[in-house]
Amino acid sequence: MALENTPANFDYNSTRNKLILSEYGRNVQNMVKYIVALPTKEERNRYAQVVIDLMGFLNPHLRDVADFKHKLWDHLHIISNFQIDVDSPYPKPTEEAIHIKPEPLRYPNQRIRYKHYGKTIEMMIEKAKSIEEPERRKHMVQAIANFMKMAYVQWNKDSVADETILADLVALSKGELKVDETINLNKVEYRPQTHTQNNNNNRGGRTSNQSNRGGSGGGGGRTNNNPRNNNNQNNRNRNSGGGGKKY
Repeated sequence: MALENTPANFDYNSTRNKLILSEYGRNVQNMVKYIVALPTKEERNRYAQVVIDLMGFLNPHLRDVADFKHKLWDHLHIISNFQIDVDSPYPKPTEEAIHIKPEPLRYPNQRIRYKHYGKTIEMMIEKAKSIEEPERRKHMVQAIANFMKMAYVQWNKDSVADETILADLVALSKGELKVDETINLNKVEYRPQTHTQNNNNNRGGRTSNQSNRGGSGGGGGRTNNNPRNNNNQNNRNRNSGGGGKKY
């Protein structure tokens, strides 16, 4: 029995070499491997130029990248595992520069005293504390208090007394920022728009459009503004006369 169709004779991707740059495909990688094995540098340079043109054709989006030829030559060296020996018009990249690991990012571990106000409020308070002009500082503090009230209502979904906001402002600023207790902060209410209200608004808009399409008079029918039809109707009425036939 012939064994041509047995799975042992199939060439699976799992048995092939790993693709270094998958966007160029396995054929380009095989061609680069063939170039590396060529005996003379003249042949390697000639075939490398052909492969560079093919790589640019397979990835036309690289043409929009600044100095895309330099990028293609770098990719050629990467595909060859930095083993290809050709006369490149650009400096040969090093393996250490390609596979360099970025420094790990620090996790923002900052303590927020009142999380419903957020970190921005604390930054605004520190900025207001550095203002020396009294009138400007007063307006800044009042704006911060109004913003704190809005943030509190959004978090609590209920009304809040101005005294609570002013007390939190004093606590956050460690007593350096104060607002007159007789001041009235901006009125803020939490009024979520329900799904039913949205549907009613949409239906109201359609009804208004239908009224505009209806026109005026006669139940909103379509008006015949074609002068040719009016002339034909007048001619038929004139020819009919008194309703009798002419002999």
